Amino acid sequence: MLSYQHIYHAGNMADLHKHALLATMLAQMAAKPKPMSYVETHAGRGLYDLRAPEARKTGEAQSGVFRALSDGWFGADHPLMRALAKLHTDAGADAYPGSPRIAAGLLRPGDAMHLAELHPGEHAVLVTAMRGTGARIYRQDGLAMAHAVCPPVPRRGLMLIDPSWEVKSDYQAIPTALAKLHRKWNVGVIALWYPILRDNRHKAMLDRLRSGFVEALCSEVSFPPAQARHGMIGSGMFVINPPWRLADEARRLEQVLAR
Repeated sequence: MLSYQHIYHAGNMADLHKHALLATMLAQMAAKPKPMSYVETHAGRGLYDLRAPEARKTGEAQSGVFRALSDGWFGADHPLMRALAKLHTDAGADAYPGSPRIAAGLLRPGDAMHLAELHPGEHAVLVTAMRGTGARIYRQDGLAMAHAVCPPVPRRGLMLIDPSWEVKSDYQAIPTALAKLHRKWNVGVIALWYPILRDNRHKAMLDRLRSGFVEALCSEVSFPPAQARHGMIGSGMFVINPPWRLADEARRLEQVLAR
């Protein structure tokens, strides 16, 4: 599907959950001297202006990142806050980083980055947002790109799979796709983000994932819908080969984001 544009939802509660876990994982992995790869299957535009009409229309950032900053939900030394502080210095206080920009701020020279985005408009903005980072950017189906580059070089690394979930068949297809990717890249950290909706359509998918990856980490947080008519009431992240102590951050986020 090519209709989804994340600018309407940038900086919301689900982004805080997903990006806090992502930044924590990348910071932990980058603390070791070995080079790594970062692979993202649905990169979006990489950088968001929260003053844009699309973002203001939903107001989701107001109950997400703006509230988190004003109420001090994260310490200044948290990897996500470090990424935000750097971005605000470069692009202003109303800028919000997508996961590609978060990754670019935490990776090091010698690390590799592969980003896929199929939407033509989002892809064009992503190319501009990631200029100078050394990222390889693909305009193609994200899972196809992931299968093509795995196992990546360097072999150590992390993959983020963050579909739009507009197509209901994704819930059936994703467990099979993750199993194939894990077989090709059994040492990779593979993180899947998924929405928690009122109808709990993720449950069957999650049962399949848990039965296939019994040692994976599953982090879920619940929060009120941004607007009464919205269907999303929580955020989930399923992580295969989670870095050490990621569970500590997951438990902390469950408390922080329940406010």
